[in-house]
Amino acid sequence: MNCLTVLKFGTSERLDKMLASSLSKYEHIIISNVDDMYDLQNKKILFAIELGDTGINIGHMKMLSKIMTSGSDFMKSSVGGIIISSDNELFSRSIARKTIFYANMAGCMFPGKPLSEATGSLRNFRTQQAITAGNSSLEGILLSDCRNVIDRITSYKIKKFINPKILTLYSGNSKTSNTYALWNMVKENLHDCEINEIHIENGSVADCKGCPYKACKHYSQSTNCFYGGIMVEEVYPAILNCDILMMLCPNYNDSISANMSAVINRLTALYRKTKFYDKYIYSIIVSGFSGSDIIAEQLISALNINKTFMLPPNFALMETANNPGDVEKIENIREKARSFAENIKKCIGGIK
Repeated sequence: MNCLTVLKFGTSERLDKMLASSLSKYEHIIISNVDDMYDLQNKKILFAIELGDTGINIGHMKMLSKIMTSGSDFMKSSVGGIIISSDNELFSRSIARKTIFYANMAGCMFPGKPLSEATGSLRNFRTQQAITAGNSSLEGILLSDCRNVIDRITSYKIKKFINPKILTLYSGNSKTSNTYALWNMVKENLHDCEINEIHIENGSVADCKGCPYKACKHYSQSTNCFYGGIMVEEVYPAILNCDILMMLCPNYNDSISANMSAVINRLTALYRKTKFYDKYIYSIIVSGFSGSDIIAEQLISALNINKTFMLPPNFALMETANNPGDVEKIENIREKARSFAENIKKCIGGIK
């Protein structure tokens, strides 16, 4: 896995500069035609995408189609990252998380913070510029960010755990929730794990109010948050103690629930002090009608791209069930749950 495989779709002066600045010390090959996309197992893969001003890249769409139709082992044991450029302020994040989702279903894992994105104005780097006292140009910060992404994927090594600690967060009714019932089926196959479950009850977590950076940083130094409550008393310590974060996410109007969204938002104070590069994120997602992919992409964006959790291959178990108990009626559902548990065991190792 010493040679970096670059899947490049689209070109621009800025994207070429991002690549040139990042790849100079690495042996690499560049693939720009989907017909040349094969033998992508056990590789270090960089997706390089130019979106222009429309957010539509036909070559990139063909690449996603090739990944989707090539099977769940197409990118088995590969590690991925993304650099992406757009001519305006839109599309870069949505395209990035969709790319990660497709590749992840094909067996590719992504280390924490696997994305460097250049919006048209580069204003997305202004916060970082302010934190560094404005000593670097926005383009300089972008190029450094690109190098960091490539360094992360080239140096990444899968982390193994013996008797891993799994933290499961959920907000639904455990007696009627199809999502929780599916988790129970998975849990039956996870032996030799230390499993901690925290129920996020309605009203128990105040959402983040967006404190100024310095105020949030101040509270984070003592592993605290201005708003306190269950997040500080239970969730923060449990996050720090776990090896795997399991998110149970029923689909509410094509979004994760308000309670779970508040939990993710409130992780910011903890993240200021402690990054999560050494922790895995998994999820079980159940939709009443459709849209599980939307929920999965939200989790990818929030927890893998933003909060640095590792995204293991096939991180999400997604099913469709409406009325309470319907998940039990899905054909081969217990086999699917067992396979998902086996995937967890295989990825993290150390479980008997």
